Amino acid sequence: MTTFDSSQTKRPVRLYRWDEIALEKVTEMISRKIITGEREMVTQIYLKRGAIVPMHSHESEQMTYVLQGGLRFLINGEEITVREGEVLHIPSWVPHQAEAIDDTFEMDIFSPIRHDWLDGSDKYFHDKPTNKARPRQLAVGGSKNVVPA
Repeated sequence: MTTFDSSQTKRPVRLYRWDEIALEKVTEMISRKIITGEREMVTQIYLKRGAIVPMHSHESEQMTYVLQGGLRFLINGEEITVREGEVLHIPSWVPHQAEAIDDTFEMDIFSPIRHDWLDGSDKYFHDKPTNKARPRQLAVGGSKNVVPA
């Protein structure tokens, strides 16, 4: 283990506890908790089965790690199903949409940070979803029930 003296780096080292972070209600079906650093952010997302994150894109690279449940993404006209224990990498500016196929608990990691999530300009959550073309599913796995917050 390495210990850093913050007086040398001029930057504070911080410890966060998820249970001390306020849960933000994004929609009736989606809630989240957010932790930000200078150049990256990590989020816990709770989605009720059937929740839709409408088509959108952003500057940030995104890593979506499904801890419980499952998400069906629509990317470039293809469906990608991400289940418990799987991680999906979405490069910058790639349009994507997601649907919770179960009650889902997942973590998203973004770099750079999503300023639209911090300043409330992420209005795409209330847009209508893109029609679902279901050409094929690219990943399969297991899932467990999640109790969304």
